[in-house]
Amino acid sequence: MNELPQQLVNGLLLGSMYGLVAIGYTMVYGIVQLINFAHGEIFMTGAFGALTVWLWLPGGTTMWIALPLMIVGAVIVAVAIAVGAERFAYRPLRNAPRLAPLITAIGLSLALQQAVWAWYPEAKSARTFPQIEGGPFEIGSVTIQTGDIFLVVAAPISMAVLAWFVMKTRTGRGMQATAQDPDTAKLMGVNTDRIIVIAFALGAAFAAVGAVAYGLKYGEINFRMGFILGLKAFTAAVLGGIGNIYGAMIGGVVLGVAETLATAYIADIPGMDKFGSQSWADVWAFVLLILVLLFRPQGLLGERVADRA
Repeated sequence: MNELPQQLVNGLLLGSMYGLVAIGYTMVYGIVQLINFAHGEIFMTGAFGALTVWLWLPGGTTMWIALPLMIVGAVIVAVAIAVGAERFAYRPLRNAPRLAPLITAIGLSLALQQAVWAWYPEAKSARTFPQIEGGPFEIGSVTIQTGDIFLVVAAPISMAVLAWFVMKTRTGRGMQATAQDPDTAKLMGVNTDRIIVIAFALGAAFAAVGAVAYGLKYGEINFRMGFILGLKAFTAAVLGGIGNIYGAMIGGVVLGVAETLATAYIADIPGMDKFGSQSWADVWAFVLLILVLLFRPQGLLGERVADRA
């Protein structure tokens, strides 16, 4: 049987990555009531933005020098695509029936996949992502892989910066006001269009950080990587209470731990060996979503967003 502390750490790391991507879903939904199903592909383009920076750097550049530049490249690409999508795909449909932007998001998701495949023809198969040298590191009975070190540092810093931004800055308070009542916020002088753009940009930036973490963790990326991870991040947002940015991270952690423990231990139950394989990890993630929706549909933190239909 696998060691429980190791599996809990693995789940925490995986869940932190889900949470970073889930923040984008929950911020956009909380403000404009849009489920941006293209967000997983924005995550994917961030990974390829980081890879592009790596390929442009001179040969022999170490990862300790390259990594900050790769993060910047990932954020720039992801934010540019997210802001462009908001301006040209979603804003014209802001007052349309909710089904219209939802279908647009699905179409944009497919378009981004094919655009990356066209830009990187070899992306049909996995592209190798550069790795940090050294490790793994032993902490008691727990082993942390070198690729996870970035996630250990980036996830808590990202959440701390986001919490400070939302609670302490004028723009953050404008986001809270717009999420609560956009019409009243506009009457009070809040530029709601600007707030919405910032929400898309922030969500994309966090997704880009998550994309770099994904590449370092798994060592490869491909043009389809955003689809299933985007669905899991959306699941994390719903688990935590969609519209609640802290709930998104908590939901991601809960999902990651549950998925890891299920994969590690269900196979040890007599007659359940085939349900503990890695291929069933995605299934258990959505089983957890169904259970939460059945017994606590508002999510773990109970954030309810006013209906603006």
